[in-house]
Amino acid sequence: MTLETRLLTAFETHKAAEIQAVLSEGFDPNAPINGKSPVMILIEMYYRSDAFAACLQILLDHGVVVADPLILPVLLDDPVRLEETKARHPEFLDHRIDLACAFAPLKGATLLHLAAEYGHSRAVAWLLDQGCDPNARADTDAFGCNGQTPIFHTVNSNRNRSAAVMRLLLEHGARTDIQLQGLWWGKGFDWETLFFDVTPVSFAQMGLLPQVHRHEADIYGNIRELLTASGRAMPELVNVPNRYLAS
Repeated sequence: MTLETRLLTAFETHKAAEIQAVLSEGFDPNAPINGKSPVMILIEMYYRSDAFAACLQILLDHGVVVADPLILPVLLDDPVRLEETKARHPEFLDHRIDLACAFAPLKGATLLHLAAEYGHSRAVAWLLDQGCDPNARADTDAFGCNGQTPIFHTVNSNRNRSAAVMRLLLEHGARTDIQLQGLWWGKGFDWETLFFDVTPVSFAQMGLLPQVHRHEADIYGNIRELLTASGRAMPELVNVPNRYLAS
């Protein structure tokens, strides 16, 4: 297996020790892979875990740079670096990002959108404590699609990693009744899909679709919390997991 293949495989499941080993064996972390820098491949990949920050830090320690360094304290889920960055950049909390994403888009998104997408609870808590708006909207496209708030990034997340962030946002007044004309999911990836007339609850339930493939129990657990936060009761669901799909 080539060093490049080993690196990409390690990125897939955030194997920090293997990333370090590949770089120690001489792989250039700034060498493009299929026209893209390794650090952006890691950032744009679909896997979410606590080990992401360690993987990113290894690349940074080997001299990689990103076009928008203001995203790094959020991606590293590091409140100390967040404080330091805010001190150096007074406009930091108002910063908007434009980043490819395997799931809900991060176009014209806030730092809170970014932290929510990666399930970074410490960064989310810090940003909320600084007064960041949990109902801030990302950009819409020419057709009026997107414009999602941070909570959309939490309701059907990879491995349900962002469920704790969803609760934090709800505690700080995130609305559950926002309806989008449409929301792109995985734009530019093989699983690209455009969902129409989307709310946080309906987007959570879209986790049941095969291209999203989230766990039923996680999805309905998140829906229950969203409904409860909006003062709605949820009927007892006796067919989760779905017996038909299991047969």
